[in-house]
Amino acid sequence: MEYIVATIEGVVFRNEENGYTVFEIAVDNELETAVGSMPPIGEGEKMRLGGKWITHDKYGKQFKVEKCEKLPPDSKDGILRYLASGLIKGVGPATAKKIVDAFGEETLEIIRYNPEKLKDVEGIGHSKAEVIAKALSEHIAMQDNMIFLQSLSVPLNLAAKICSTYGINTKTIVENYPYKLASDIDGIGFLRADRIARQLEFDMASVERLVAGISYCLSETAKKDGNSCLPLDALKGRAERLLSCTDEKYQEAFEKAIIKSEIVIREYESISYAYLAYLDSAERYTAEKIASLTLNSDFEQKVDLDTAQKIIKTIQGIELSDEQMDAVRCALSAGISVITGGPGTGKTTIVNSIIWALEQIGAKVILAAPTGRASKRLSIATGHEASTIHRLLEYGYSEDESVLSFSKNENNQLECDALIVDEMSMVDVLLMSYLLKAIPNNCRLILVGDADQLPSVSAGNVLHDIINSKAVKVKRLTQIYRQAQESLIVMNAHNINKGNKIELYNRDSDFFFVKQTSSEGATNEIISMATKRIPGFLSCDSLKDIQVLSPIKRTDLGVESLNRILQNVFNPPDKKTEEKKYGEMVFRCNDKVMQIKNNYNIEWKMMMPNGTYTSGKGVFNGDVGFVSGINHEEQTLIVEYEDGKIVEYLFSNLDELSLSYAITIHKSQGSEYEAVILPLLNSNPILFTRNLLYTAVTRAKRLVVIIGDEKTVDKMIENDLIYNRYSGLAPAIRRRLANDQTVFS
Repeated sequence: MEYIVATIEGVVFRNEENGYTVFEIAVDNELETAVGSMPPIGEGEKMRLGGKWITHDKYGKQFKVEKCEKLPPDSKDGILRYLASGLIKGVGPATAKKIVDAFGEETLEIIRYNPEKLKDVEGIGHSKAEVIAKALSEHIAMQDNMIFLQSLSVPLNLAAKICSTYGINTKTIVENYPYKLASDIDGIGFLRADRIARQLEFDMASVERLVAGISYCLSETAKKDGNSCLPLDALKGRAERLLSCTDEKYQEAFEKAIIKSEIVIREYESISYAYLAYLDSAERYTAEKIASLTLNSDFEQKVDLDTAQKIIKTIQGIELSDEQMDAVRCALSAGISVITGGPGTGKTTIVNSIIWALEQIGAKVILAAPTGRASKRLSIATGHEASTIHRLLEYGYSEDESVLSFSKNENNQLECDALIVDEMSMVDVLLMSYLLKAIPNNCRLILVGDADQLPSVSAGNVLHDIINSKAVKVKRLTQIYRQAQESLIVMNAHNINKGNKIELYNRDSDFFFVKQTSSEGATNEIISMATKRIPGFLSCDSLKDIQVLSPIKRTDLGVESLNRILQNVFNPPDKKTEEKKYGEMVFRCNDKVMQIKNNYNIEWKMMMPNGTYTSGKGVFNGDVGFVSGINHEEQTLIVEYEDGKIVEYLFSNLDELSLSYAITIHKSQGSEYEAVILPLLNSNPILFTRNLLYTAVTRAKRLVVIIGDEKTVDKMIENDLIYNRYSGLAPAIRRRLANDQTVFS
């Protein structure tokens, strides 16, 4: 790392949220440009900067700052420019000149330690003198805090976030409560907080550290494994491996975590489980509301089922099978019901029938799905408006933008007589609890989905748990209808689900298998299929209609490798194409990208048919779009999403995006593509499972192409290993009903 001493000549650009700054500096009487995340800086300040010189393609020579230390101005001119820069509240250019004329090179010392002398300056009274002194002290404290955090190897962008959150108390809080960082600062988890604590020589056996570590174990298993909870022995084993603590110390911290209400203990079927408090609350509410809806059949609008069947036949021009009519009866007569089945079993026909039957009696029906893609498909299939669950509940932040909330809740419920939710396998327990809070008690709730698909990415196994509770009316569809039987995608999907061999070599079908035994050969085949063969065969768009799915992230045929390869095929580097390197990833204009985490607060705009723009907030995990612009001067990247949303990302927030020429099968949930390319080679029994293959195949509308070897396909079909998530929802529902206790009347 190179160090330079420089004077700030001016700030070109600054983002107050993350501190990213472009500024001009004087180094050895030469004017240069520097960039990096910085504390607030002003013209005339003298700084010691650590970093390296780089050459930007567009902006030329720059000093990329990695560390910074502010030095006090050491001349009257420097002090004058410093005070006049606007950093010190209450001091403008005119006032700054008066103060410096009065005190010269001792100005800063006077303001900090003898502010009462400022009253001798014309126009400065007692109160203004106090304001100036306080502002300077806070400014210097922030500088000291940034230097302190850098000494702990905290990156500048995270140091700026910490200082923004804790203000002048940063050093005190970090030194005494380093593990608060894990819960308070986005981007600092337990492991980074633990590294900071070690550098501060914090007691590694302290109860504070152990409590934070226990919470981290529960948080990680929720994020990575989808567990709502853990058996106590499993939690203890994970925590002791992470924390290297004794049984005695662990027990002390465990009890402290319970007292602090950070974790909650529940017992189901003679086994005790530990929950994070918010997941426990979500699961209990979900169980209680489901129990309440289960007991409810006293609807204001009653449906005459015989009449409904005649109406359905008249409107649709078809007669429902006994199985389909049973599903309709189930939905119309129960407070809560589940309709589940694989492709081609008539779920859409049933949903349409339910809607028409309810509308005939004047019932208001609302449709929703977890993702934008899924809600759009539901809307097209039914001819009725459908929205995402988040939009339905009117998500947003509190006034101080610190807490996510939904406008629709138990105090402001949805106005509807029936709510139909599609793709229920994707709904996690937290979102389910929010949804249930917004549902009136006399509303029919109809849950539709494929229980054999992968469960939600986040914690919980809601659809499975509701079915397994044996408390809710469930109609499982098994009959495949004639039109669907003509599709090998549908027939192979059902055979996969049953554990049967599938047909791979029918060239006249919509399901193809291409044998390849090497990663290189499979990669070349993927490129050929995506760029030429499938677009020619289906007359479709290579990027918008074809999706490469992989079971894994790493290895030669994993998502990360395939994205790099496909990016260079579809969007190779070009001097005329702007690009931005972020970590190991390079984003270019026209790249296909995906949002990989929910961001409820990011702003978007959308052009309306009349040419005007509307705006809003929120982009969600799984949304796909294309990079439409990169601005290095303003440090922003623009994505235009498939639904028309235009979103501007700061470079510092690019960790929310990923290339999406190839995506994991998990990320494809709720989506449907004209064609799916699926590389399967060298199976991993933990990852290559039957329901993973089933989910991938059912994402395709018109064509599936599997590239790999038959043994891998056969092994996946044989591998019916399903990782059972830890959840107490099913027994909690049964318990509520057994006790006939419902808190919702």
